[in-house]
Amino acid sequence: MSVEQAGFDALAFRRTLGLFTTGVTIITACGQDGERVGVTANSFSSVSLDPPLVLWSLAKSARSLDAFTNAEYFTIHILSAGQEDLSNRFASRGEDKFSGIDVTDGFGGSPLISGCCARMQCRTVHQYEGGDHIIFVGEVVDLVSSDAAPLVFQAGKYALASRKADAPPFVTSTATEFKDDFLGYLLWRAYFQFAAELRKEGAISDYSDDEFLLLVTLAHNNWRSPGGIAKAMFHGDAEEDTQEALAGLEAKGLLERMTGADGVELVGLNRNGMDSALAALAAAKSTEAVFLDKLGLWDGAALKNLLRGFIVETDPGLPHPWERQDNEAEPLRTSV
Repeated sequence: MSVEQAGFDALAFRRTLGLFTTGVTIITACGQDGERVGVTANSFSSVSLDPPLVLWSLAKSARSLDAFTNAEYFTIHILSAGQEDLSNRFASRGEDKFSGIDVTDGFGGSPLISGCCARMQCRTVHQYEGGDHIIFVGEVVDLVSSDAAPLVFQAGKYALASRKADAPPFVTSTATEFKDDFLGYLLWRAYFQFAAELRKEGAISDYSDDEFLLLVTLAHNNWRSPGGIAKAMFHGDAEEDTQEALAGLEAKGLLERMTGADGVELVGLNRNGMDSALAALAAAKSTEAVFLDKLGLWDGAALKNLLRGFIVETDPGLPHPWERQDNEAEPLRTSV
């Protein structure tokens, strides 16, 4: 007995399918004429462990359909968190998708892309009709994988996977309590723990927080005006904080002052200052590596992504510290 569906909403069906979180793959093959083909797909799924079988599907309207249906082999690339642009490229039409990409040839000439979480070369064993798609089933004949964080797709947007920690649940606080479900506490506590570990590094221990930020900012974009530094680093006209940090680096013999081409006073690191900044940056990266190792690659990538999103969504229009302001002309001379 068939069940009639009155007024089936195709858009609602599409949105509902999007609620199912998936990874993102690029499927590649080599056509009979030797042309490389590749498409982005999230229809990948496992089928069997013994033998090792996987499947994916391709729209019948796809330009590459003939190439895939006639290919003896195809390769499934599970994309890593940093390969969003690659996903977009292979999801588009009308361009040479492999242009500028370092690829090698796999079984049957199937293009192999590097930098992915995993890569499975497959021998085509079955093809099935699936409505407006063709379903491809392949036997995995070669496998390469890594611990890189995967790229994820959910509700029409890219996402990152974060493993759920085996930690006590948040303590729900009242309006008058300061506990671990309060964003301000979490941000402050995370900074406190990171900064405390950072202070153990010898290349950083002699600097205040403001001096360290100023040091590495100038290393990225040297010769800045005190006013520009106050706006970018301290988010306002914090002249006292700016001058205190400048004086601290100057007293350590790391900073010089000069006049810019438009007559504006500029400050910049000398040779000793630049060497000290590079040592401080290396020490900071070392501390970051310790924390990311504790979190793991997946959660580390997810944390950075969430913090970037928090900054973007709440940004009142503040510049980044390394962005040169309008009144910061290049100096007439440099001593570094």
